[in-house]
Amino acid sequence: MLLKSKPLSSITVKEICNHADVNRSTFYAHYTDPYDLLMKIEAEIIADMNIYLSQQNFAETERALQTTEKLLEYIVSKYDVCQTLLNESENTSFEQRVMDVARKFLINNWMDENKITAVDSAYISTFIISGSIHVIKHWLANNMDKTPQQIAQIINHIANNGIRGIEIG
Repeated sequence: MLLKSKPLSSITVKEICNHADVNRSTFYAHYTDPYDLLMKIEAEIIADMNIYLSQQNFAETERALQTTEKLLEYIVSKYDVCQTLLNESENTSFEQRVMDVARKFLINNWMDENKITAVDSAYISTFIISGSIHVIKHWLANNMDKTPQQIAQIINHIANNGIRGIEIG
């Protein structure tokens, strides 16, 4: 992926076409520019992530932990793309989209269980999800030195209890 070696603003259509072994007319038949290509790649990953998580059927008591594990397993399956997109400094739309997925599948259920008001929920969920995204970025940058289950336990423990009593193995 060209984004690993240079920022999107420096990538030309010619480079993309050479890398993908397609001609410019084929590229322009599908995309208007490199930014359009990136947006479509992001949209495809997010749609795939939503489908993947929607197919899961978890027990109510373990839903947050299992959903977090499945989200992390999905990220592992798309390691190169997710690491690159989460670390792309010019465009934070992917990070925001991942935050929206997390909010949809994780936070709303957690907030309902903890009887938190809608106003407080928006602030608390933003804090939890932002921190979780940065934990995931750190984990990816460290070549996934822990299992998805271990990272899910860290994220869910902090979301539920703060950092008090956390056991990191």
